[in-house]
Amino acid sequence: MNACTTHRHAGPRSQRPQHGAALVVGLLLLLVLTVLGTSGMVTATLELQMAGNVQWQERAFQAAEFALEQAIHTADLRTTYTVASARQFPAGGGEQAVPGSATDTYRYHLYFDSSATGLPPPNAAPGESALVAFYFVVEGTGTSARGATETHEQSFYVVAPANCFADGVSCRHFSAGERMRTYWIQQGVE
Repeated sequence: MNACTTHRHAGPRSQRPQHGAALVVGLLLLLVLTVLGTSGMVTATLELQMAGNVQWQERAFQAAEFALEQAIHTADLRTTYTVASARQFPAGGGEQAVPGSATDTYRYHLYFDSSATGLPPPNAAPGESALVAFYFVVEGTGTSARGATETHEQSFYVVAPANCFADGVSCRHFSAGERMRTYWIQQGVE
C-alpha cells in the first residue's frame, strides 16, 4: 500500500500570520497612560494655582490688618471725622504700599461715632466722670496680586478726659502720652 502522506512542518512562531492584536493592545495602553498623564498635569497645575490664590488672599488679609493697626496708632483722632467725612488714608483716595512688599497695598477710613461716645469707660468706678470713652471706627482694606482683596472693620474707644475733644481736634493730653488698648465685644452689632 502506497499511501501518499504529506507532512506539514510547523514552522517557527515568527512565521505565523499576525493579526495585530499586540499592536492594538499596546496603543490602547499608551492612550490610557497619555490620558492619565495629561489629567495629572492639569490637576497639578490647578492645585498650584489654587494654592497661589490662597497665598495672595492671605497677604491681602494681612494688609487689611496692617491698615487697621496704622489707623489705630495714628495721632490724628478727631471728633470731626464722621461717616460722611471720614479720615481717609492715603488722602488722595488711592492705596499705600505695605512696607517691604511690592504687591500689597492698603487704605483705611477712620471716623468718630458720636452715638456711643460720652459714656464712662468700661469698668469705670460709679460716679467717675473725669474720664469719658470716645468711640472710633476704622475700616481697613488690603489688596494683593491676582485681585485678592480683604476689608476689615474694627472699633475702639479712646478713654480721655471729658473735655479732651471739646474743640473737635485731637486731645493734646492724649496724643502726647502712650496709649493703652482694650478690646470688647459690642452687643447688638453684626
